Amino acid sequence: MAVNNTQKILINSIPTDFSNDLPMAAEISESHLLIVEDDRGRKEINLDRPVYSIGRDRECDIRLNSQFVSRRHATLVRLPRDESNHTYYYRIVDGDAKGKPSANGLMINGRKLPAQDLKNEDEIVFGPQVRAIYYLLKDSMRTGQTDSTEYDITLINPGMTEETEE
Repeated sequence: MAVNNTQKILINSIPTDFSNDLPMAAEISESHLLIVEDDRGRKEINLDRPVYSIGRDRECDIRLNSQFVSRRHATLVRLPRDESNHTYYYRIVDGDAKGKPSANGLMINGRKLPAQDLKNEDEIVFGPQVRAIYYLLKDSMRTGQTDSTEYDITLINPGMTEETEE
């Protein structure tokens, strides 16, 4: 019995976070973008808040201009993807934050759904000629040392150039 307890203590005492040991760790930065098309044209919305209300009502965070859209048509909610790397995703839910569904529902990628965890290039149709496309943009940023490919340095030796005499 004592041997098992000793093994358990040794296994649990091994450090598992080696992120500080890597001098050239890559950090991923994400941006969330929603491109909305309605009766007034096209809008690009950078998503960075935890909750968005979407609809025809003037008080909605993302206002859609169309008579076919409910006043409180949908709600966007930001949820954590993974606690360790602090990334997140957005879920779209039909209706308002209180649970009241919209009159016409949501079509997501051609299917009528009450809710969907959004993925890159998902298309949400709210009504005739009213739609949005969700984009998840990922940028990789290097921390620590720089890579030699970041700089283009060309050194010229004076003996390398040809001088023409006239």
